[in-house]
Amino acid sequence: MTAIFKKIIFIILRLEAALVLRRHRPLIIGITGSVGKTSTKETIGTLLAQFYSVRKSPKSYNNEIGVPLTVLDLPNAWHSTSGWLANIFMGAVRIISRAPYPEILVLEMGVDRPGDISALLSWIKPDIAVVMPIGSVPVHVEYFSGPDDIAREKGKLVASVPPAGHVVLNSDDERVYNMRKLSEAAVITYGTGKNAVVRGFGYHLLLRSGIPYGFSFKLEYDWKTMPIKVEGFIGAHNMTALLAAASVGIVRGLNLIEIAEGLSHVKSPPGRLNVIEGKKKTLLIDDSYNASPLATRAAIEVLASVPAKRKITALGDMLELGKYTVEEHKKLGTYAAEIADVVIAVGMRAKFMESSNAKYFKWFSNSDEAARFLADFIEEGDVILIKGSQGARMEKIVHALMANPEQAESLLVRQEKYWKKS
Repeated sequence: MTAIFKKIIFIILRLEAALVLRRHRPLIIGITGSVGKTSTKETIGTLLAQFYSVRKSPKSYNNEIGVPLTVLDLPNAWHSTSGWLANIFMGAVRIISRAPYPEILVLEMGVDRPGDISALLSWIKPDIAVVMPIGSVPVHVEYFSGPDDIAREKGKLVASVPPAGHVVLNSDDERVYNMRKLSEAAVITYGTGKNAVVRGFGYHLLLRSGIPYGFSFKLEYDWKTMPIKVEGFIGAHNMTALLAAASVGIVRGLNLIEIAEGLSHVKSPPGRLNVIEGKKKTLLIDDSYNASPLATRAAIEVLASVPAKRKITALGDMLELGKYTVEEHKKLGTYAAEIADVVIAVGMRAKFMESSNAKYFKWFSNSDEAARFLADFIEEGDVILIKGSQGARMEKIVHALMANPEQAESLLVRQEKYWKKS
């Protein structure tokens, strides 16, 4: 499919999506940030679905094509010309269809390049903006002058919200917290610090026979406190997604009891700190979807909290860091060596993770090589954290080490035919 044909397809789908929105006028929740967008989208969608009809972006449909596909409820046709033509036809059908449309759309809105948010806002107008942490060295910073430039791009989402809308901001990230000055809409903040209106504290890892299966914490709002418990994923920083969702629930009029009940149904998307049974009675912490310095450090902190015979990190390249690439990989290598007994690095950039502090360090050029090594190397009682950018394909390591590989389709990221070809 040629670039020109693809551009024409995207323009038509965007127009169809705009017409569908104009006809049905759902409440639109737009989510951006550099860490946790997809988990937050899933969490908000799950919470609100207990009370409204909701559609949320599938997987990580967060760009110029993913957002229109979500609005139109159409699949990604990848490289199929006939598939895209079918999508255009079905998009036209959606415009005139009498079928019920969701009351609420929960849309992930990503920023890979300058102008990405502006392009989305040219045809979509969120009623609620949710901004997740950005961090000191965010992913995609390679294409911007620096972190402040990324924050300005993401801040456009906040500025676009009408006065009658709501803005939900992470108060632990200074760049995000400062976005409150950009909007005339009502602002509610969430986080773990003193500036949070919706605050989380008291993170507690839940163990069953020594194996983590979830976590609990306390949610505080308006001088009231509510215990929150989730299962299937772990990590103190995952409170962030739950607190953001709780904030959205609050602005939609839910009480804390309803929020706690709704959040109990949340399941983490594949590749986001999911706990998976490994071969040889090991435990895998699968965080293979993507990686930034902030998210990778948080994942290593999770590994530190889990009891294990040996703690192993399998860390892939962190891509699109530009001038920060060498420094950030070195920093994480040093930090991983402080926590893990074994540090496995995958990819040319990850080679900079080698640290003199590491008890055991081994580098591989790709995830296939690392998977073959680890399959023999791991022992009963090991806990292995697997994380890296999408291009590192670290899910291949998870697949090689999981005790029940027949569950890969439902548990792992990038299991579509398109990805399996590479």
